[in-house]
Amino acid sequence: MDVSSSAAAAAEVPHYFLCPISLEIMRDPVTLATGITYDRASIERWLFSDGGKGAHATCPVTRRALAPGEREATPNHTLRRLIQAWCAAHQVERFPTPRPPVDSCRVAALIDEGRHAGREAAALREIRAIVAESDRNRRCVEATPGAVDFLASLVSKHSSASKSADANELLEALDSPTSTSSPAEDALSLLYSLKPSEKSLAQILERDGDFFDALASVLRRPSYRSRTYAILLLKAMTAAMAPPRLTTVSAELVQEVVRVVSDRVSSKAVKAALHVLCRLCPWGRNRVKAVEAGAVAAMVELLLDEGGRRVTELAVVAIDHLCGCAEGRSELVAHPAGLAVVSKKVMRVSAAATESAVRALHAVARHSPTPAVLQEMLAVGVVAKLLLVLQVDASERARVRAKEMLKAHARVWKDSPCLKPYLKASYP
Repeated sequence: MDVSSSAAAAAEVPHYFLCPISLEIMRDPVTLATGITYDRASIERWLFSDGGKGAHATCPVTRRALAPGEREATPNHTLRRLIQAWCAAHQVERFPTPRPPVDSCRVAALIDEGRHAGREAAALREIRAIVAESDRNRRCVEATPGAVDFLASLVSKHSSASKSADANELLEALDSPTSTSSPAEDALSLLYSLKPSEKSLAQILERDGDFFDALASVLRRPSYRSRTYAILLLKAMTAAMAPPRLTTVSAELVQEVVRVVSDRVSSKAVKAALHVLCRLCPWGRNRVKAVEAGAVAAMVELLLDEGGRRVTELAVVAIDHLCGCAEGRSELVAHPAGLAVVSKKVMRVSAAATESAVRALHAVARHSPTPAVLQEMLAVGVVAKLLLVLQVDASERARVRAKEMLKAHARVWKDSPCLKPYLKASYP
């Protein structure tokens, strides 16, 4: 904590009251197995900053490697009392005694309580409060046996209820813009905030093969909040899935992912949906499923809106994947702004976007080189961008594809104003 009072500024803070990481007075001092004391928030951020995978599995001061069992720090109650007494004596804001971290027994009791009818909402509220309190609590909840499965079962349960004819009133209550969050929505948000490991996500799919169908059902709801949680969780799950499993996703799920982009649910949700599409499209018939769901038009409209750089890059990469099938190329050519907006992003966003845009244009010029398409490419500036790629520091693969296109269609494009008169003489 930053001690800002005049009394603290005048008093010299004992050096052993300061965290070696943040260099601030420790609120909740804890000691590692190496004997070095840190503030709990700082050392947990150091040890578990990479999604709990132990990116820094060392003591920051001694640099000694820590075994998995040594990464849980021990509270230093004596030092905390000394700090509190010093703060009181020097008229500095006194730090309250931190609450003890939750244990897995308490979490397991809440899960058992939530399995009873009518107690779901109360149990979820308490689990949410526990998770929000500290990163250690979050990891404790995630590691508690049955916690992740319990939350996933709630999502599936309410998804199944929404499909039944006698649950219309419940569905209206869950998704009313003025209603409070539903148990399914709370469960989704908790699943996302827990940041489950790849192993936990894989176990969800193994134990509940219809969980993707449940997410698709949530994505069909009118509640933007529910759809945001669902697409963020879907992004995490697809990133952890093997390619054979990615080929089996349903057309309904792909359609709902595309709708998240079309509806502009939120900037975070749109970015997550683009990540999901880029992950799905290279495998199986997912390209065709996405094209049939209107993905090409959605990507073009997104590029026309001039969104953020990362969103634009992901949209261009998605178009590149979609142009890997004939249906995708046909949709891009049929869109009035398709070729123009893709060529516009060449050399304007990033090296990855340039390479993907050139690859998409190369697919069109190679597999759909009708006279009308070639003339449109000349009219909207595609030829000019290809010549620019050859002149600037673009990637070698982008330069090779640009050369191939210019060489293959030289007879049609020789009247381009980008060509110098002396170069036109070289064309037959």
